[in-house]
Amino acid sequence: MLEVGNLNVRFGATDILRGVQFSVPKGAIVGLIGRNGAGKTTTLRAIMGLVKTHGGTLTFDGVDLVKAPPHERTSLGIGYAPEDRRLIPDMTVEENLCVPAWALKAKDVQERLDKVYCIIPEAREWAPRRALQLSGGQQKLVAVGRALMTSSRLLMLDEPFEGMAPALSKRIADVIGQMRGAGLAVILSGADLQHAGAVLDTVYRIDRGQMVA
Repeated sequence: MLEVGNLNVRFGATDILRGVQFSVPKGAIVGLIGRNGAGKTTTLRAIMGLVKTHGGTLTFDGVDLVKAPPHERTSLGIGYAPEDRRLIPDMTVEENLCVPAWALKAKDVQERLDKVYCIIPEAREWAPRRALQLSGGQQKLVAVGRALMTSSRLLMLDEPFEGMAPALSKRIADVIGQMRGAGLAVILSGADLQHAGAVLDTVYRIDRGQMVA
């Protein structure tokens, strides 16, 4: 479904990604492992169109993503949950979940929301609460749900287990595992993906902006 070929990203005069390449088949759960600063987040942001590429290819089910602006990538069914969650603190959980669907002017917002509540029933319980009233781990789970609102084909989670208590890490891994049956492809990034080991199909290792394994 996704093909990343010889991808290069440069910030100023510094090369951040150098010849990164990997593939994500339909319905596969893929891990991208590397220490802090290895290039994991930049890779996901490049796929999402949030940083400019300086060479290489990004192909999503035959569509050239390099030429597509970020909002079109979302319209293709790609969802992204950044490491820092970025929930709007004074909005309710349900409003935070709905924001990306509202931005797309989707006509099936309730249907998408019901799907998220089915996968993450805790989010329904938290729906009327403001995001700032949730713990960091709860916010992370809501951020995954928000990404699911646009992820009909590919979900990208940046550092989903970072700073999480073991119980919440296991819960997030369980949620990710449910996506396999729905035919949704997933990319997980992290320095350590041991919590997701049971659900990963393939693991790629990145270091200093290059694929090493």
